[in-house]
Amino acid sequence: MKAVWLENQALSFRRDVAEPALAAGEALVCVRLAGICGTDIEMSRGYYPFSGIPGHEFVGEVVAAENAEWIGQRVVSEINIPCRRCALCLRGYRSHCERRLVIGLRGRPGVFAEFVALPLANLHRVPASVADEAAVFTEPLAAALQIQEQVALRPSERVLVIGAGRLGQLVAQTLALTGCELTVAARHPHARELLEKRGVRVIEVSQIPERQMDVVVEASGSPQGFALARQAVRPRGTLVLKSTYAGEVQAHFSSLVVDEITVIGSRCGPFAPALRLLENRQVDPLPLIAARYPLEEALPAFEQAAQAGVLKVLLQP
Repeated sequence: MKAVWLENQALSFRRDVAEPALAAGEALVCVRLAGICGTDIEMSRGYYPFSGIPGHEFVGEVVAAENAEWIGQRVVSEINIPCRRCALCLRGYRSHCERRLVIGLRGRPGVFAEFVALPLANLHRVPASVADEAAVFTEPLAAALQIQEQVALRPSERVLVIGAGRLGQLVAQTLALTGCELTVAARHPHARELLEKRGVRVIEVSQIPERQMDVVVEASGSPQGFALARQAVRPRGTLVLKSTYAGEVQAHFSSLVVDEITVIGSRCGPFAPALRLLENRQVDPLPLIAARYPLEEALPAFEQAAQAGVLKVLLQP
C-alpha cells in the first residue's frame, strides 16, 4: 500500500509498504481523511524517536473485522492502545498505561496510509450527519475537551488561551460553551478572524495581562508560549499545558512555588462528547481546513502545515 514514512527525522512517500495484518480483536480500516497536527510536525523534528508510518487524526471505513457488524462503518479511533492489565489500567488511567502503544507515535503504525489496523475497542462510530471533513477533527476536539475533565470552570472564571492554531481554535470553541470569561491571544489575522466570527474576545500577544487570569491554557506550540502563560496567570491560578515541544523549555520553578500555581499537563480526551458536539453542530471545525492533498503529496502538505499561521492540512489516501 501507499504510505508516508518517518525515519531519522526524515519524511518520505512509499508505494510498497506491506498492508497491515490483523491480530485478534482488530479491524482493518480504509483511511478516508487524515489530519496533520502539531505533534506530527514536531515528530519530524525529533520530538520522539519514532520510525514508521506517522499520523493519528483520521476518519475511515472498516473493511474487515471478526465482528461483521463493524464492516462498512465509518469510524474514528482513540490513539492509545493500553494493555488493560497493568496497575494504571486497572485504576482507569488507560491513556497512561505502563505498556501502552500509541498510534503513529509509539510502537504502532499510524494513519498516513491507505489502511491501518486498529483494535475494535478503540473505535467509535461516526454519526451519519457528521461529514468526513468534520469527523477528522474528533481526536483533537477530544483533546480540547480534556481541559474540562481536569479543571472545573465556572462562568465567573477569567480564562486565557495562548495560541489560536489548530488546537487552540478547538480549545476556544469548547471553552466558550462553558460560559467562562474567555480571551484568546492570537498572532495571525486569519486565526483572529475565525474566533471573532464566533464571538470570542481576541487580543494581541502584546496585550496579555500580567497576573490576572484564573486559568491560562498554553496551546501555542512554542516554548515562548509557556513564558507568556506564566506571565498571565494569577497567584493560586491554574496553568494548563496543551503543547508538546521538541527539546527543553526554560521555566522559573521558584516563582511557581511562591505563587502556588497549579500546573496541569493535558493530553488525550473523551471521544463520545466530541462526536456529540460535532453531531449537534456546537463546534464547527470546517473553517480550520487550509488545504487538502492526496497522500502522494504528503511532503509538500507537511511543508504547508509547518508554515506560521496555517491551520489544518488534510491528507486523502
